[in-house]
Amino acid sequence: MAQMHGRNCYSGSRESAQRPVRPQDAKINAPVEPIAPALEKVVSGSLRRAPAADAPLLAWPLACGSAVAARTRALGFREGILQVEVPDAGWRTELQRLAPQYLAILNRYASGVTRIEFVLRRAS
Repeated sequence: MAQMHGRNCYSGSRESAQRPVRPQDAKINAPVEPIAPALEKVVSGSLRRAPAADAPLLAWPLACGSAVAARTRALGFREGILQVEVPDAGWRTELQRLAPQYLAILNRYASGVTRIEFVLRRAS
């Protein structure tokens, strides 16, 4: 049973005095908006205010998703080309196949990206 300042928390009527108030019984009067569109507006606005040379680098993880972003790294952006470091040739082949999708997403956040160049990570 929920406790509130040492007392049981019950709904107001006498008939329900034996039944505790449950979160699913609470009424929400304010309209609930989906978070994704609002969050996208915030991110989009932030990237548009970033320097033009930095925006594609910052947008790369949004375009490719967290799993790909964890294994790749945007290196630079020059003359419309975003250069992205990949771990091996297999990754490069797969990401080249997905490049048109990534370009479309990148250009929602940072205009002017015409091509993505995937380069192999140098052995350390």
